[in-house]
Amino acid sequence: MLKFFILSACLCTSVCVNATTPAQAARDAANGAFLAARKAEATTRAPYANETDRKLADTYTKREADWRNGALVYQVIVDRFAPAKNIAAKKHLYPAPKVLRDWSEVPKQGKLLPEVRVWSHEIDFWGGDIQSLASKLDYVRALGTDVLYLNPIHLGYTNHKYDALDYMAVSPEYGTRADVKAMTDQAHGLGMKVVLDGVFNHMGRNAPIFQEALKNPNSPYRDWFYFGAQYPGGARVWVDAENLPELNLENPKVRAHLYASADSVVQSYLRDGIDGWRLDTAPELGFNYLADLTRAAHDAKPGSLVVGEVGNYPDQWFPSLDAVMNFSLRQIILHTAAQQISPRTSGEMMAKIIRDAGIEPMLKSWLLLDNHDTSRIATELPDIAQRKLAQVLQFTLPGAPNLYYGSELGMVGGNDPEQRAPMRWDLVSEINETLRWTKKLIALRQQHRALRIGDFRLVTAEKLLAFERYTDRIEDSVIVLANPSKTAVTEIVMIPNAKLMNGQPLVDVLDESAKPVHMSTSLTTVTVPAGGVLILTPDTRTKAGYNSYKRVL
Repeated sequence: MLKFFILSACLCTSVCVNATTPAQAARDAANGAFLAARKAEATTRAPYANETDRKLADTYTKREADWRNGALVYQVIVDRFAPAKNIAAKKHLYPAPKVLRDWSEVPKQGKLLPEVRVWSHEIDFWGGDIQSLASKLDYVRALGTDVLYLNPIHLGYTNHKYDALDYMAVSPEYGTRADVKAMTDQAHGLGMKVVLDGVFNHMGRNAPIFQEALKNPNSPYRDWFYFGAQYPGGARVWVDAENLPELNLENPKVRAHLYASADSVVQSYLRDGIDGWRLDTAPELGFNYLADLTRAAHDAKPGSLVVGEVGNYPDQWFPSLDAVMNFSLRQIILHTAAQQISPRTSGEMMAKIIRDAGIEPMLKSWLLLDNHDTSRIATELPDIAQRKLAQVLQFTLPGAPNLYYGSELGMVGGNDPEQRAPMRWDLVSEINETLRWTKKLIALRQQHRALRIGDFRLVTAEKLLAFERYTDRIEDSVIVLANPSKTAVTEIVMIPNAKLMNGQPLVDVLDESAKPVHMSTSLTTVTVPAGGVLILTPDTRTKAGYNSYKRVL
């Protein structure tokens, strides 16, 4: 009976095919065209595991196209980075009481100089300039740097230049605007962006416009500042630094000079080639003026970056800023590494910041462990295991890691001015373990897309700081399990990723010799050594022709 029905079906099919009507032929032709179009579409678009992935794919593609997301930032103080080729020819640029130091000298705390209202260590110089910096750009790029960030380079009396005399001019110890343009072009040629430091809350007491306004009540610059007998030194200053009189940002002429007009400081430098601004003491400019400045920067150069030095909780500073220097995450990382915050609490703090601020601005925000205002990380965390754990978190959490020059070499230094010592080029060597470790973390970040532009979620754990960075692609997923304690931790954790296949291995990309761990219904048992970190990714390779991930990749 079964054979009869099969034969009948075959015969019916044969008859039907041979007796196709014009209407059926038209339908078949349309269907064939539809199938051909579907086939063509399948060969031109990326495959998606499901509809959710299809909707999300454009998000990650756009993030990757934006240079500001997940970039590696390298910070330089021009005076301290590379010695000038002909320092003797520059000695006249450092008249007394300024002092030109030998490159081998280490900065030391000085004394207050009442006649110039600065500390003596603020006017100690080491002689680096824009041209000497340019001679070392190959080193900077070879590290994997995406963004070169320079501490202030505008005309200033001190070595740190946070006391601007003229924003439009470059300090002669450093060079000229033509030198900056040439260096920027060179950086662009190497694939790097350039960000300058904008100090727009205050100027320097020696600024000609301030001195004129101080001496002449009828000066057109009188209302650029705040004068009165109630202020020490006769003018309102930043904190208690008499050398730093604050600008009156409520004056439209001040805002026009700084950022609002086409020939303003912010816009003119952007049109000259730089790619963004890091804003000093950003919260003191307030939400509204920061928003105006950011819009002006974007108008002058679409896609430029405005990142603020914000020590506050970051959430409400967007979209007034594109990004912040993420001091909040920095503090959590340091406290976690030093066992001052429990891993679980640390994770909850991190997740809250990222959730409240939003992942998009967090990816652009600079994640630093040290800079010119803090102790260097090798001094802050002298315990090598703690320091390595902190660095792993810097390179795996959402953000743009900010490397302070020389910290990749293990340079030490306490608070100002110790942390601003000249670059130790003698430490640049392949046998330098700190440099090798930093390069390994940089390479890891370059190799794993999720670490640069991926989303963030916690992995459920009690004794470990555990989180995942992920995109629309399962092969991108990176699971970070950190154990800051002094003893090894074995724990069952839950990884909330529906695409991680049951029974399949996760491999440690930080230690390729480590044995894989296996998933078991979203759970896995891990052992993390004291002070150690596992960085796990799913093994999605085909083995002996079989791949359980074949339809979720």
